[in-house]
Amino acid sequence: MSSVLPGELVPAQHVNLKLGPGLLRQSSLNGQPLVISTRAGEVHHTTNRSRWWIEGNSRRYVPAPQESVVGVVVGRSGENWKVDIGSSHTATLDGLAFEGATKRNRPNLKVGSLLFARVSLAHKDMEPELECFDAQTRKAEGHGELKGGFLVQCSLKMCRMLLDPNHFLFPLLGSRFPLESAIGMNGRVWISAKDPRQVIAIARCIEAVDPDGGGMDEAAAKKFFSTLDV
Repeated sequence: MSSVLPGELVPAQHVNLKLGPGLLRQSSLNGQPLVISTRAGEVHHTTNRSRWWIEGNSRRYVPAPQESVVGVVVGRSGENWKVDIGSSHTATLDGLAFEGATKRNRPNLKVGSLLFARVSLAHKDMEPELECFDAQTRKAEGHGELKGGFLVQCSLKMCRMLLDPNHFLFPLLGSRFPLESAIGMNGRVWISAKDPRQVIAIARCIEAVDPDGGGMDEAAAKKFFSTLDV
C-alpha cells in the first residue's frame, strides 16, 4: 500500500486489468498503456492484482463503472428517471434497466423513491447511467427499488468498511436482531428492521463507528450498543 498524488504513475499491470475509482489509463509515446492517479489517496489492489483503485477521504462521490449505489429518484425525463446519487451530476436510469422490464411492464417509480442500482456508465463529461440488473445475466441480484427502511448518510470510507466481509459492525448487530441493508459506494446505507428502535440503533452505531464520526473500534461499539434501548 502506498500514497499517491494526482498525476502520479501507478504500477498497475495485469492481463485482465480493471481500474477502479481514482485511476485512469493513458497511452504513452511508445504506445504502452500507463496508469495514472486522478486523486490523492492510498493505492489498493486485489490479491491477484487484477483490480486497482485509490482510497481517499473525498466527501463527494465520483461515479465509477460497476459500483453499486443508493440513489433517490428526483424526476422523470421521457422514459427515463433522474436519480440523485450524491455526485456532481444526477444519474440517468432507463425505464427498461430492470429485471423482466418491458414497455408494458416496468416499475412505477415516484419522486423520492429509493433505489439500489449499479453504475453502468461513468465519464467525467457525461451524466452517469444506472441499471438495476446485471447486464450479462439480466438478473437483479439484489438491485432495484428499496421499499420502507431508512437511509443513513455516512462517509465514503465507512461504506467501503461495511462492504468488507470481515468488518465487525453488521455481524455484531445481526447477532442481536434480523436486519436488511443495502450499502452504496456513494456514502449511503439503506437499513431495515422490524422495530423502529432497532433501525435507530443501527443508524447510531454506523455514525459511531464512522471514521468521520465517532471512529469507534469493536470493543467501544459493543459498549455503546449496550447503552441503547433495543
